[in-house]
Formats: sequence, structure tokens, C-alpha cells
Amino acid sequence: MVSLLVGAGTLLASCSSNPYATTNKVYRKQVKAYAQALRQTPVVTPGEEALPQGDYWVGTTNFNLRKPNIVVIHHTEQDSTAQTLTTFTQTKTQVSAHYVIGRDGKVYHMLNDYLRAWHGGIGKWGNNSDINSSSIGIELDNNGQEPFPEVQIQSLLQVLAMLKKNYNIPDANFIGHADIAPVRKVDPSVHFPWKLLADNGYGLWYNEADLLPTLVLESEVRSDSTVALVQKLVYDSIPDSFNPQEALRIIGYDTHDMAAAVRAFKLHFIQRDINTPLTEQDRRVLFKLYKKYL
Repeated sequence: MVSLLVGAGTLLASCSSNPYATTNKVYRKQVKAYAQALRQTPVVTPGEEALPQGDYWVGTTNFNLRKPNIVVIHHTEQDSTAQTLTTFTQTKTQVSAHYVIGRDGKVYHMLNDYLRAWHGGIGKWGNNSDINSSSIGIELDNNGQEPFPEVQIQSLLQVLAMLKKNYNIPDANFIGHADIAPVRKVDPSVHFPWKLLADNGYGLWYNEADLLPTLVLESEVRSDSTVALVQKLVYDSIPDSFNPQEALRIIGYDTHDMAAAVRAFKLHFIQRDINTPLTEQDRRVLFKLYKKYL
């Protein structure tokens, strides 16, 4: 009897200490329902009843859960981690993410990685037009107008390392919300340290040294018909056949709205003057990246 009372007291204490105990019960109930559905013999789906059926059901022995292959990083555009957690635990909002990382570096793993979060909305990356079904969503507590604290980025790097190892996610598939939805989104903002992530293996980047001009000697005919050797700074040339729209498409951007695709590209890789057309330097960056993605 005493042990039962102690157990009940412990349960009450754990529930009272977690303000999300009620929504956690909803989570467990829904996951249980999915587990029960998975245990059932596959049923005939709409349209399948017209097919000639086999003599008996045969279940394969070779299968596993579907694994995520993309990581999409967001900023919350809210005022606090608590506000975001509340947003993601209300059914009326219809939005969620797998991970929320606070400004203090605390990580909230809100959804099993194998389950489908509602974080990407209408978006596209390459030929993938259902991002939610193949991705992990990570939300960083940030209003979009401020730098990301170092402790928050360090926690993010730890999460990314875990995801990359667990699911063998390609380097190029660590992207931002603006990358998949250039018309609608700008997160995770110009303040996000994409280069730091790329240096650690999460996302691609260009070799900045390749963008610097090289010093060359050239012959110059002067007005008195004499020839002199002069030093000039020369940038690598971009082929005349280079097509920025095609390059953006190869990287993964939806280029149906070219202005939006350019803005998203500059938000990720240039991080200044994002609402202006591509400059010659921007074109060089795009060309270097394009060659990496080929």
C-alpha cells in the first residue's frame, strides 16, 4: 500500500512539474494509434479493390521505417521558447517541428524523427515537392531580427551531428526554410551562420579564396609604340554560356519566380543586399556553387 502511494505521489509530482503533461498524453495516444495501425495486416485501399487479389496475404520480411533525408532550419519569429512550445502544442495552429532550440541552448525534441512534422508548408527543393514527408524540421528561438547566440548554435551543431550520423543525410541537404519556400519565407534570416555550418559539414559553401583576383603580367602597347609589362588583377572568368536560372535550379531552388529564388540564394550565401539583383560577384559565387552541386 505504501509503495502504491509513493508511486502515485511520484506520478503526480512529475505531472505537476511538467506544464505540458496534458499535451504529452495526447502525443502518446496518437503515437499508440499509429503503432496499432502498423501492426495490422495491410487493408485494401481505395481503388485497390478493383485489382485481382492474391490467394492470401503475404508480408515481406525486408523493410524498415522511412528515414529523413533533409534537414530544414527555421527561426520561430516568436518572442520566446515558451511561446513556440505553446504554438506547437495547440491543434488549432496546425504547425510543428521535430526540434526546438532555445536561446539558452536547451533542446526540445518534440516529435520522433521518423514521424512527419508540419513545418515546411508548401515548398520545393529540387524535384521534391513534399518536404515534410522527407525532412527533419528544426526551429531556433529567434525573432528574425537578432543574431543567434553561440550557445544556441553549439546545441544546433550537436543536433545536426546526431542527425547526420543517424540518417546519413548528405551535406547538401542541410537547408533553410527560405530555400524551400523562396516566395513566402526568409528564415532563418541573414544573421544565421551558414558558413560555420558548412565548415562543420552541414550544407555546402564556396571557396572564398577562389573569388579573389590573381595578379598577372600583361603586355601593354603604349602611345609611343613601346611595349611594357604591367601587373593587373584579374578575376576568374565566367563562361558566356553560364545561365544563373539553370544554376539555381541545379542547386535545388524553385525558379518559377526568379526574383524570389535570387533573394533566397542571396539570403543563404551572400547575406547582404538580398532584395537586389545578382551582382557580378554574386554570379561568381553562384557559379562556384553550381559546379559543386553538379
